[in-house]
Amino acid sequence: MFHAGKLPENMILILHRFRVFCKIFKSEEFMKTEDRKEYLEGLKDGIPIGTGYFAVAFSLGIAARNAGLTPFQGFLASLSTNASAGEYAVFTLIAQNAPYIECAVMTLIANARYLLMSAALSQKLHPDVPVAKRILIGFDVTDELFGIGIARKGWLNPWYFYGAMTSSIPGWAIGTMLGVIMGNLLPARIVSALSVALYGMFLAIIIPPARESRIVGVLVAVCFLLSWLCSVLPAVSALSSGTRTIILTIGISTIAALLFPHTDEEAS
Repeated sequence: MFHAGKLPENMILILHRFRVFCKIFKSEEFMKTEDRKEYLEGLKDGIPIGTGYFAVAFSLGIAARNAGLTPFQGFLASLSTNASAGEYAVFTLIAQNAPYIECAVMTLIANARYLLMSAALSQKLHPDVPVAKRILIGFDVTDELFGIGIARKGWLNPWYFYGAMTSSIPGWAIGTMLGVIMGNLLPARIVSALSVALYGMFLAIIIPPARESRIVGVLVAVCFLLSWLCSVLPAVSALSSGTRTIILTIGISTIAALLFPHTDEEAS
C-alpha cells in the first residue's frame, strides 16, 4: 500500500539532482558570458511562470491535505514531481490507500504527454549537448516551460532552461506547502480564481507565435476546437485528459508536419 509517510525519501533524489546542478553550475563552461546571459534570461522569463504555479498550487495543496500529507510532504511531492494533473491523480489515490503500482501507472498515463514534449525539446538542443544536461532538462518539462523553450530561436541553450527552472520550481513547491496549511481556510471562490492564473499564463505563451504565423494561429484554433469536441463526444470524453492530449498532439502535429514542413534553415 502507498503510505504518505514515505514521501520524504524523495529528498535523496532531490539532493542528488541538486548536486548535479551545482557541479554544472561551478564548471568552467558556465563562466562563459553566453551561458550566464542565457541563464539570467531564463531566470527572468521563469518568474511569471513561478508566480502562476504558486497560485495554482494552492488548490493542489488542498488535495494533498485531504490525502493526509503534511506541509513538508506536500512540498517534497511538488519539488520532485512538477506535474499538476499527475499530482492531483496520485494524491487522490493516496487518499484511497492505493498500491504503489497503481500510483505509478496513473502517473505514467497522466504525464505521458511530457514524453512527447521531451522528444520535441531534444530536437532543439545542439547535438553536442551532453546526456547529463539533457536529463536535467527532462526533470522539469512542464507545459509552460516547454512553451518558452520551444519558442526560442535557433538552438536551445540548456542554461536558459535551467534559469527558468530555478525561478519556477520553488513557486510550485512552496505553493503546494502553503496550500496544505492555508488552502482549506480560503473560500472556494478564491481557490478557483487562483487556478485561472495558469491558463492566462499559458495563453500569454502561445499567442505571440500565433500572431507571427498564420499557420500557427490556425493550428492553435484547431487544437482548441478539437480539444473541446473530444471533451463532449461520447466516444472519447471518457478518456483521461492526458490521454486525449496525447492523441490530439500526435495527430495534429503529424498532419501539420506533413502539410507545413520546416527546412533546416527555418529551424535555425
